[in-house]
Amino acid sequence: QVQLVESGGGLVQAGGSLRLSCAASGRTFSTYVMGWFRQAPGKEREFVTAISWSGSNTVYADSVKGRFTISRDNAKNTVYLQMNSLKPEDTAVYYCVAARTYYDSVYQNEADFNSWGQGTQVTVSS
Repeated sequence: QVQLVESGGGLVQAGGSLRLSCAASGRTFSTYVMGWFRQAPGKEREFVTAISWSGSNTVYADSVKGRFTISRDNAKNTVYLQMNSLKPEDTAVYYCVAARTYYDSVYQNEADFNSWGQGTQVTVSS
């Protein structure tokens, strides 16, 4: 198991930036693909981005591509989500996710991830 704790959410004006962090524990000598989902009020959770263990493989939802960047620091067991040019439609609870992997893989289906953080609220004002 891996436990995930998100931080960095908050209120930002449209066009602004935020950086989310996700600290993982309980994964010594393990490799994980990690990523982010988000859920807006009244909507289903949607995939945002994911990154492979090596960091060489990433995938982004079309809605955030070019604006968001995922990165990871395995020495710190931390994954980051840099969010630029934020839009009101980015308002959501953002969840950090992780899955054990034996390849340098990236996943993007909700069912592929078996570890979830509790979420951090991101609110973008007009």
